[in-house]
Amino acid sequence: MSRFKRGAHVDSRAGFRQEKEDCPVPYGLLKAARKSGQLNLSGRGLTEVPQSVWRLNIDTPQEAQQNLSFGAADRWWERTDLTKLLLSSNKLQSLSEDVKLLPSLVVLDIHDNQLSSLPDSIRDLEQRQKLILSHNKLTELPSGLWRLTNLRCLHLQQNLIEQIPQDSGQLVNLDDLDLSNNHLMDIPESLANLKNLVTLNLSCNKLKSLPPAISEMKNLRMLDCSRNQIESIPPVLAQMESLEQILCDCLKKKANTRLFICIKELHCGNNQIEVLEADHLKHLSALSFLELQDNKVKNLPEEITLLQGLERLDLTNNDISSLPCGLGTLPKLKSLALEGNPLRTIRRDLLTKGTGELLKYLRSRIQEQPDGSLKKEPKTAMTLPSQAKINVHAIKTLKTIISSNFESRILYEVFDEVDDSPVANVNISKNQLTAVPPRILELKDTLADINLGFNKLTTIPVDFSKLKQLVHLDLRNNLLISKKMEGLTKMRSVILSFNRFKSFPGVLYLISSLETILISNNQVGGIDPVQMKTLNRLSTLDLSNNDIMQVPPELGNCTSLKALMLDGNPFRNPRAAILSKGTDAVLEYLRSHIPA
Repeated sequence: MSRFKRGAHVDSRAGFRQEKEDCPVPYGLLKAARKSGQLNLSGRGLTEVPQSVWRLNIDTPQEAQQNLSFGAADRWWERTDLTKLLLSSNKLQSLSEDVKLLPSLVVLDIHDNQLSSLPDSIRDLEQRQKLILSHNKLTELPSGLWRLTNLRCLHLQQNLIEQIPQDSGQLVNLDDLDLSNNHLMDIPESLANLKNLVTLNLSCNKLKSLPPAISEMKNLRMLDCSRNQIESIPPVLAQMESLEQILCDCLKKKANTRLFICIKELHCGNNQIEVLEADHLKHLSALSFLELQDNKVKNLPEEITLLQGLERLDLTNNDISSLPCGLGTLPKLKSLALEGNPLRTIRRDLLTKGTGELLKYLRSRIQEQPDGSLKKEPKTAMTLPSQAKINVHAIKTLKTIISSNFESRILYEVFDEVDDSPVANVNISKNQLTAVPPRILELKDTLADINLGFNKLTTIPVDFSKLKQLVHLDLRNNLLISKKMEGLTKMRSVILSFNRFKSFPGVLYLISSLETILISNNQVGGIDPVQMKTLNRLSTLDLSNNDIMQVPPELGNCTSLKALMLDGNPFRNPRAAILSKGTDAVLEYLRSHIPA
């Protein structure tokens, strides 16, 4: 007869395991965190953070209490202090004061919870560089937060904050500050102390004005003040040479674009702009994207051709009935949105054929007067060169060479006219070139922008690296399979779309100044996310329509990306539903799938 009574509950494994209290965090995760210094507890339905997490750096692990021999992989005494803790998408209503027990934290992400307050002990996390508190219920912030002087990224969007104190000016190393979707009535003047700030998002608040002190942020590149109650922008912002992108909806009737001489992206949708005058356009020489949707613009002036760097123009939902033919001559324009306009001079079927066909149609009408007679070829600085006469004035005064659809003989004659002129811009696209003209190297000390698109180039010469001042390079629609660009340390944007690259050009990883890489419609099979992360200024990456079979999750660590295009590739994850949510959602999805 068995010595155990019938009905007794006996666990046959009781003698071989140690009882431990229930914990919503698997012990294996904590053990791995001691080795990696990173712990991801996102999306676990936590209502509070277990004490074992806060004491991860203090308590002796369980395996140390057992009489076991340790291999090289299980040496608990060689553990690493926790530097990254992800607690997003849980049900946390508060944080324990014990957060101070993790003094080595560099990244703390608690977005998408139900936090209504933060412990003041947060001031003890002096090493912290990134703090994500978005999508919570915070109404105010502890004074200790403003003592984290090493902080570089602070996201507070989608909360209930009504006031930012003057102490916020102590975060002198901050480069990314998001205060959007709160209840802010004003912004403290002390924000002027944030000299390193690059991105400032103030959208969707209750601001009635912007402090002129913003102009003292000498590194600010993006300012979003849309969806507030602001009626005008301080004129002093015109002194901000670093500002490249501004989103605003405070321009009534006439756009005061004199403020935006250095702007590359200007978002002025949902205003009451009625007139876009030539005087406005001459101050937008650096513009690459102009968004005017949902306004009352009735016509575009012929001076739209002054925007030689314009790549995207959004005129959706205005009152435009006709377009100036000169619009077709803009050399970089690749996207023109016209939906919702009462256009009468252009056939509807032509509008459905895309931007390229529409611009081609507008160019074809340049020589035709309204009465049917031919117009004499204009001798302006924007028409370079003609086969009858080379526009020397444009070369000498505008520092620009534009030579498309001309014989090679004429093209080389243009360089003869340069002499010692400091030419900064060269557009020799659409010339059926099979090799880069060697004489371009004569401009190596001044050339900043070159367009070699729509030719038949198969390679880039090694000497191309001598163009040390090059900032923008356009090589779209060629036959390139490789390229050499070592030494181009100032380059900020490169366009390689519609070529024959089978792999991502490794040389691009070495150009730390890059902000934009467009390499769509090639045969690229993959990218190196580790090297990509070294491009900490990269904000736009277009990899659409390639042969990428798998998107590496580590790409989610490239947090500088603001626009990531991946559609048209044969990978299965992320799915289309994730891609449709935008860049932030894609990066967050990828980060959540990084192996622990």
